[in-house]
Amino acid sequence: MAFLISEALAEDVAALPKLHVQTFNETHCDGRARGPSFELRERQWREAYAAADGAWFCFVVEDDAGHWSDSRKGTPHKGGVPGAGELNKIYVLRQFHRQGIGRLLVCHVARRFLSAASRRCCSSAMANPSNGFYEAFGAERLYSPSGEFHGGYGWRDLHQLFAKACGE
Repeated sequence: MAFLISEALAEDVAALPKLHVQTFNETHCDGRARGPSFELRERQWREAYAAADGAWFCFVVEDDAGHWSDSRKGTPHKGGVPGAGELNKIYVLRQFHRQGIGRLLVCHVARRFLSAASRRCCSSAMANPSNGFYEAFGAERLYSPSGEFHGGYGWRDLHQLFAKACGE
């Protein structure tokens, strides 16, 4: 199966919340609990696109039948780390796991950050069974001042991440 990555546009805001909720629930919810609602995610995406200032981007992945399997947002680092970009969690629909989508997304995100002169990257991944994915790309765990790990990862050298994810 072939996958295409493109930049999500404001007109995609109707489809983004559904995918966001579904991928979050597949990753974090065991059938009993539910994550954020469609209405909340829809409001968040509409607000993001209404305030679009060019500082962030969102990629979507679709298969050759036109079905979306993931979307991913990148922003300047919220903590103000100079020269750092922030990859907002990677959630891929379960039926598309282990098909190279995560690698493809990381490659595109790293390329975009490098083109914006970012030198490093972090991700707020939330601790879950998929965290090994980040570590496979050389990410370091980020610990709170009290020594706790909450799922955050960082790459000190974005060029190394790009090379590993893109095979270059």
